[in-house]
Amino acid sequence: MFKKILIANRGEIAVRVIKTCKRLGIQTVAVYSEADADSMAVQMADEAVLIGPPAPGESYLCLDKILDAAKQTGADAVHPGFGFLSENAAFPKALEEAGIGWVGPNVNAINAMGDKIRSKQLAAEAGVSTIPGADGEISDVETAVAASKAIGFPVMIKASAGGGGKGMRIARNKAEVEEGFVSARNEAKTAFGDDRILIEKFVEQPRHIEIQVLGDKHGNTIYLNERECSIQRRNQKVLEEAPSPFLDKATRKAMGEQSVALAAAVDYDSAGTVEFIVDKDSNFYFLEMNTRLQVEHPVTEMICELDLVEQMIRVAEGQELPLKQRDVKIKGWAVEARLYAEDPYRGFLPSIGRLKRFSMAPEGKIADGELRIDSGVREGDEISLFYDPMIAKVIGYGKNRDAAINALSASLDRLHIDGLQSNAPFLSAVLDERDFRAGQIHTGYIEEHFPEGFHGTAPREEQLLYLTCAAAFVHETFLRRAAQIDGRITPYIEPETREWVVILGGRRISVEFEMGEAGDRAFVWAPALGNERIELTTGWKPGMALFEGRIDKTDFALEIADRTEGYAMRHRGFSAVALVCTPRSAELQALLPEKVKADTSRLVISPMPGLVVSVAVEQGQSVKAGEPLLVVEAMKMENVIRAEKDGVIKTVNIEAGASVAADELMIEFD
Repeated sequence: MFKKILIANRGEIAVRVIKTCKRLGIQTVAVYSEADADSMAVQMADEAVLIGPPAPGESYLCLDKILDAAKQTGADAVHPGFGFLSENAAFPKALEEAGIGWVGPNVNAINAMGDKIRSKQLAAEAGVSTIPGADGEISDVETAVAASKAIGFPVMIKASAGGGGKGMRIARNKAEVEEGFVSARNEAKTAFGDDRILIEKFVEQPRHIEIQVLGDKHGNTIYLNERECSIQRRNQKVLEEAPSPFLDKATRKAMGEQSVALAAAVDYDSAGTVEFIVDKDSNFYFLEMNTRLQVEHPVTEMICELDLVEQMIRVAEGQELPLKQRDVKIKGWAVEARLYAEDPYRGFLPSIGRLKRFSMAPEGKIADGELRIDSGVREGDEISLFYDPMIAKVIGYGKNRDAAINALSASLDRLHIDGLQSNAPFLSAVLDERDFRAGQIHTGYIEEHFPEGFHGTAPREEQLLYLTCAAAFVHETFLRRAAQIDGRITPYIEPETREWVVILGGRRISVEFEMGEAGDRAFVWAPALGNERIELTTGWKPGMALFEGRIDKTDFALEIADRTEGYAMRHRGFSAVALVCTPRSAELQALLPEKVKADTSRLVISPMPGLVVSVAVEQGQSVKAGEPLLVVEAMKMENVIRAEKDGVIKTVNIEAGASVAADELMIEFD
């Protein structure tokens, strides 16, 4: 077995590979940029080598630097993780010439499948169902428009190289092709160093289902069932699960066998993924093959009880697969959420900064299932603008789909992050939706269910009950603590019952509250919520950011923070500030005028730190609402900033190539 493996990656996947290597008794080498000097992966690895500045093009994408690090440390193999150089065939070729092992597929397979144009041709030759599209590379905007018209709108414009949703655009008309082609090509060049583009027919409301394959160097290839990856935003996966709630046994078998046929056609000898789009009638079409480990591989590991990283290492050493196709089973259900540092209330813009607080439920049993967390960051770490904004992959597992979803939801309820925003409220909202629970999903699910973006969810009655009880308990606890301060002239006498009005989410909820003697339980009456006497038990103490409690036999958890006025609270997709008032104070509160928001419609402010890629307007120019003003790149994604209304440009304060900070004024209208 390999004695020392260098991980040519960063973040959670580097940590993931290190964990398996440690279990197998293999030493590890981490490579890192200046921005990752204090990262978890660097601290966990046996050795670490600095390879350059933060920008990936000067560090993680520099083949020579990583090769030098492998030679310098005496590593006898390299695991590429995913992204960066993982699908660059020049990498394993250079390692082979240096006598260093490669924990991945052979060069020919990477070359064949890494080019989406060539891979589609090979798939057709191998008998795999393929989607209609233009033949070959699309070289310019005019050709893109002509090809799109010939295929028929809508079309998918996508990079020939790479993956992960980078360099992909859906176009429904000529204008969207013209804009999407340029953006997709720019993103592809930045992310993969390859700006070739292809165009295919876009199937309306498709499912994105992928098959995990595993091959060895002895001609054995199997498929490890499927993953449902249809919940996406901007072509990037948000939630994944295994198995799919849609596939029947016959379709699973057909997709699996076609995937194995394609893998066999290129002598595939590692873990890889064949991706398909599937229509409502179960017709499936080849999308691409990723010749690497997928981000969402944990859900497959959970239901197959297999460590894919370990299997990749063993295959790279020349070992045969330990199981045959007949041995592959489906045990339980797993659902993964990608926890990102982004603000769902502001169009999911990246939220860059330091994790001042970061805590989650511990791995292991939770609700009626189990919890797994794959993360490469800890409390105190920084989420940088140079890399993917992932904080963690959170995986719920259970005996069935409902149990897995409930485990995942319960874990997100117990998440606390301070210092930056996360997409946790949005993830929880999707997991709670009726259509998602019913498995009625497709790749346009988010756009369909959140057409105006995400602005939180309306509270359900049980949520109002949790929040009301928690707010009243916290308020009573603070009152009790304040009354017990040393030096009071008169002793504090606890009344048997208090009357409060909890103002929450536009509702005024009258409650009667009685605190237990030990301060760990209370009795609450909330007639407006249809409840009589409720017993609340909790271990919450002042200073805790999470309120975990039980009402009768139901456990719940929510975030809570003391504010100058009231308590900021979040439970799943619902967030609000709760005010706990006496009945008279509540009457007076209703008389207060609402604050008028400042008019910022004339200002174009940077929503995040980033790099200005291009500026499309100049001083004195008239623009219409919806027209692009500029493009800001952050975390490897281009964000088009558009005019919110018609107007004339008064000043342009930035230029292409400039760096901007969050909330920096970029453009002003007359």
